[in-house]
Amino acid sequence: MFSFKKNISSSWKIFQQAIKGGEANILEGSIDRAIILLAIPMMLEMVMESLFAVVDIFFVSKIGVNAIAVVGLTESMLTIIYSLGFGLAMGVTAMVARRVGEKDINGAAVAGVQAIYLAVFVSILIGIPGLLFSEDLLHLMGATETVIQKGIGFTKIMLAGNIVIMVIFLINGIFRGAGDAALAMRTLWLSNGINIILDPMLIFGIGPFPELGVVGAAVATTTGRSIGVCYQLYHLFKGKGIIKIHSKNWQFRSDIIIRLIKVSAGGTAQFVISSASWIFLMRIVSHFGSTALAGYTLAIRVMIFTLLPAWGISGAAATMVGQNLGANQPERAEKSVWRTGIFNMIYMGSVMIIYLIFAESLIRFFTNEEEVVVYATKCLVTLSLGYIFYAFGMVMIQSFNGSGDTRTPTIINFFVFWTLQIPLAYILSISFSLGPSGAFYAILITESILTVTSFLIFRRGKWKLVKI
Repeated sequence: MFSFKKNISSSWKIFQQAIKGGEANILEGSIDRAIILLAIPMMLEMVMESLFAVVDIFFVSKIGVNAIAVVGLTESMLTIIYSLGFGLAMGVTAMVARRVGEKDINGAAVAGVQAIYLAVFVSILIGIPGLLFSEDLLHLMGATETVIQKGIGFTKIMLAGNIVIMVIFLINGIFRGAGDAALAMRTLWLSNGINIILDPMLIFGIGPFPELGVVGAAVATTTGRSIGVCYQLYHLFKGKGIIKIHSKNWQFRSDIIIRLIKVSAGGTAQFVISSASWIFLMRIVSHFGSTALAGYTLAIRVMIFTLLPAWGISGAAATMVGQNLGANQPERAEKSVWRTGIFNMIYMGSVMIIYLIFAESLIRFFTNEEEVVVYATKCLVTLSLGYIFYAFGMVMIQSFNGSGDTRTPTIINFFVFWTLQIPLAYILSISFSLGPSGAFYAILITESILTVTSFLIFRRGKWKLVKI
């Protein structure tokens, strides 16, 4: 009994330390403890991000099927922006983690500044065309005229305001690379907490707020993330973390930007590849009508609620690998990956069981339209069957990225998503007349192939030799 109480007390102290934040010492001592100190705030950060997605679709679903459809189509286009943001953040996390491992704190700060420059430039290139050609893009995605009329404002705001998405991802990448995952967590808690509060007020016109419908969801999201960026900048300039940006760090360094692009290019490419695949899948599902599209959108939003925390756990592996390679401890880096993989499999396996039992009940929380429920339930059950495979695959991919070897997962993603997933989804859905279920089966099969491939390549150990 005494031992049990002692373990509970010790676990509670670790949890408190993880929430409190500060850079975790991950270069020595217990690997499990270091993973937990990184993974808890990364998971909670992603829980808030995923909660935002679920809450957002909950309120939008009250407007109608067309509103759900336009959110789904816009989100599928935004995945390209998310991909660029995640890819750049992955590069800056790897570079900052490596510099911190080498005790080059000023070099870490300079790398972070150059990443911010790059994020602003890229977001401007995306935002202007996104604002001007929103209607054409929705047409291209297969939206009906009714869907476009109802939601064109949502699409314009989300595409034009992509700068806050890019910057919030990049600065959180700096915090994670430094080992201060709790600060990244608090940023998303703040930004998405504001979004959750504003969502119903702006969508339905509660109190002094105007009734904006689905456009209100876009305004709430952009506002919340903008405030989150302000919070990040305050901590970079005035905070107590290891990474502090001073006036001398703002000098433009083309050599570092080029190096960052090289490191980030693979990470960005792999996310763009996977995101483009999701866009094609969305286009295939839209072939079967707005009801099927709404069901697919609802299921994916529910899945995101559990997938993003799993990516948070995987992010712990990336930081562990980056800093330990910087400190010339490759064996500790590898052991960290195997341990993180086990933790993620336990988490995702538990979620799989919940989905297999309660899938329909979870979907009915959002809608009672029978056709939508049938499509969404089928999608959720089918995809959850591969959750244990996904869990380990995520950790492998993030470990490659944390080492700076973004080329390997890029090649894997290209092979799995473009040469396998898209053709297989089309053949099963349309050629074999399986309907939307064909796309669901294609995702399950190809994600499992990705995991096995990543595992076999990781064991070769070439990622330990990458220099950045």
